[in-house]
Amino acid sequence: MTEISAPGKLWGVGLGPGDPELVTVKAARVIESADVIAFHSAKHGRSISRGIAAPYMRAGQLEEHLVYPVTTETTDHPGGYQGAIDEFYEQAAERLAAHLAAGRSVALLAAGDPLFYSSYMHMHRRLADRFEAEIIPGITSVSAASAALGTPLVEGEQVLTVLPGTMPTDELTRRLRDTEAAAIMKLGRTYPGVRKALADSGRLDDAYYVERASSTRQRVLRAADVDDADVPYFSITLVPGPRPTTPLPRAIARAATQHAVVESPSTADDSVTPSAAGEVVVVGLGPGAAEWTTPEVRRALDEATDLVGYTTYIDRVPVRAGQRRHASDNRVESERAAMALDLARKGARVAVVSSGDPGVFAMAAAVLEESADPQWEGVAVRVLPGLTAANAVASRVGAPLGHDYAMISLSDRLKPWEVVAQRLSAVAAADMAIAIYNPASSQRTWQVAAMRELLLEHRKPDTPVVLGRDVGGPTESVRVVTLDELDPAEVDMRTLLIIGSSTTASFDTDAGPRVYTSRRYTR
Repeated sequence: MTEISAPGKLWGVGLGPGDPELVTVKAARVIESADVIAFHSAKHGRSISRGIAAPYMRAGQLEEHLVYPVTTETTDHPGGYQGAIDEFYEQAAERLAAHLAAGRSVALLAAGDPLFYSSYMHMHRRLADRFEAEIIPGITSVSAASAALGTPLVEGEQVLTVLPGTMPTDELTRRLRDTEAAAIMKLGRTYPGVRKALADSGRLDDAYYVERASSTRQRVLRAADVDDADVPYFSITLVPGPRPTTPLPRAIARAATQHAVVESPSTADDSVTPSAAGEVVVVGLGPGAAEWTTPEVRRALDEATDLVGYTTYIDRVPVRAGQRRHASDNRVESERAAMALDLARKGARVAVVSSGDPGVFAMAAAVLEESADPQWEGVAVRVLPGLTAANAVASRVGAPLGHDYAMISLSDRLKPWEVVAQRLSAVAAADMAIAIYNPASSQRTWQVAAMRELLLEHRKPDTPVVLGRDVGGPTESVRVVTLDELDPAEVDMRTLLIIGSSTTASFDTDAGPRVYTSRRYTR
């Protein structure tokens, strides 16, 4: 009489994000003891999961290599892509079912966690009602990427939203605006849309990119510094909720230096031959509207062989054949300046692009500071002025900067808040109007309220305040409120504030509110 063996057990084995040392003790034990090791791969045959599990496998184990019939390519399957994938999962499940029915245990490997964007779940749905199945959880790529970044992802009651990069850009933008922290997965070819969603939602400056987290090929970059053409599927973008309070890992610092410049493949042209006499021209595009860029700046842009600047500003310059474009994150100013000077030393005519005026919280100071280094001796640097954001906002309501005024940035990224507060108090006590740059960002929201309290110690509650957002841009809005009515929730990174002095007055007209600061003081 033939003895019928008991069915085997299906194990969904989470392997973690890539480092074999991050495989759990239980997962390692099950991998070693299983009769069959099953794993997926694309048609190229290389399986990341098997590579992670290899140190724990024993000689002579049966292996089931499940090869996807299609990944990103097209298919002639009558059911299209989904039909081909569904048929593959059915066939793969039956291959594993044959082992399980014969009494063999099967360890189906899954990178990360088996139930977190994993192929394992498709087998579980098809087999768990027929055979005993147990899932061994694994460290997710979100946790590994957060560890690589070295800064908290969420804290307190903040909400973390996990988003697939395959979502429509508009929907991804909306969800990024509505959450405190985010992890965006499934990148690869989706990264251009992800970058646009980050930019449109105002989160690009606070986003980070982690490639192959925990593996020997791990890379950590600021999201704005990433070459769209060089993003593998096994990468993730993080937008932390709390503002980083500890130094970023050295990996980011190195990457910022090595990858601060990202050459656009669509516009790069190796045939460009710079002239022998190179120079750096630092230009200001103005705050938003194309007509606010001066003819002098337009000529400099037309004559440049290379453009260097923050991605958002580079994108405002029309593409010209043969002109190289080097876009980077707005936090790598020194590296960007050095790169521009190095290009010029080699003979390139370089235009370093800023918004507004390059000498107002922009690139002129960074380029000139770097150019003082003896290594750049002989490299010519010119600065061409641009219309400032403060003047543009002021013009929309009249002349709130008609008398003495100061410009102060609320950002404490390059100077401590104590210095910002000291300067606010000093200027307020001196009874000058104030143009407030960089009042807030997605990670920096409390300073506007703190500024208002400092100013109310010196200014009347009914002091006019102008809020100009995206002035010159497609979503422009300009409002006038009083200092005690100023709501910090209405202020974001695209807003500029003008705080009036004791001689600033406002009145209503048919064309909207008008604000001016009188040049006369009553004795």
